[in-house]
Amino acid sequence: MGFIIIFLLIVIISHTYVFWHMWQVIPLSSVWKSVIISCCALAFSCLFLYLSPAQDKMPMTLARIVYELGTSWLIVLLYLIIIFLVLDICRLFHAIPKSLLHNSLPTCLGIVLVIGLVLFCGNIHYHHKLRHEVNIKSQKVKGRHKLLFISDLHLGYHNPRSEFSRWVDLVNAEKAELILIGGDIIDGNIRPLDEEQTWEEFQKIESPMFACLGNHEYLAGKQKSEEFYKQSGITLLKDEVSNYGDYSIIGRDDRTNKNRSDLQSLVKKANKKKFNILIDHQPYHLEEAENSGIDLQLSGHTHHGQVWPLNWITDCLYECAYGYHQRGNTHYYVSSGIGIWGGKFRIGTCSEYVVININ
Repeated sequence: MGFIIIFLLIVIISHTYVFWHMWQVIPLSSVWKSVIISCCALAFSCLFLYLSPAQDKMPMTLARIVYELGTSWLIVLLYLIIIFLVLDICRLFHAIPKSLLHNSLPTCLGIVLVIGLVLFCGNIHYHHKLRHEVNIKSQKVKGRHKLLFISDLHLGYHNPRSEFSRWVDLVNAEKAELILIGGDIIDGNIRPLDEEQTWEEFQKIESPMFACLGNHEYLAGKQKSEEFYKQSGITLLKDEVSNYGDYSIIGRDDRTNKNRSDLQSLVKKANKKKFNILIDHQPYHLEEAENSGIDLQLSGHTHHGQVWPLNWITDCLYECAYGYHQRGNTHYYVSSGIGIWGGKFRIGTCSEYVVININ
């Protein structure tokens, strides 16, 4: 309850701040100012429609529009806050004239141009999936092995089957020995995946797939999510261990489940002579993997903040919010995700798939 109250306060304060500045700076009549601000408020209200059961009753096209408008507005709001804060600070120190914040066409055009350009570039950058390669040496394997790790696909209203099919082509092109998936395959609603029969795309992946659950699978409904994993041909490891070749793969249930097994008890089921891989969606308490003798932990969840400057926040919240990390003999990789939640913009972060070479 406390979180909801804090969230609502932030929403009210941020919108009041932005809308007041918009009213001041837009060089139009009161009627047109009201129309523009009402349209922005309508875009924000789409976020609540997306979070409500009403979206499931909408036609698919309308549901996608509601999702994109509501979640994209949050990013627009973030950058409007930053811009107006910068302008206020500059005005406070007399670095700019007050006239730039009152009925100013140049200021309006500048703000629209900057945000439009940032979002345009961010959208292009999102659709360009980066290939990141990690090399690890271990005495537990013979020869050279290639694994592929993806996380946070967030398939649903905004990442449809047609888009996922392009990711499948990238995955198959690697011809990896194993595909490891770090959770959040489903964005938050199973309906669009069922209607588009998205599991058929997973069945086109040519390598064995192992995955753990993410927090969004719980949002979509744990039972329905598990059924989708099964239809897709994915081996779901939910506090379970699977031995495959030179690997002992440990999949933890998401920490949303407060009663999930502790890592120490799971490691006891693993073959320590094999290369131990832990898939755990949320990268908290990295010391547990080190203390348990895990060779490689793979996680996602953070999205590396998704858009700047939120990546600064995730860097503060996590020991490793993104990329390769090492503690003792344990290797870690926290992926920013191949997909994304919300608006399709990557600003200061990337969408990626990770090739792991073990020698």
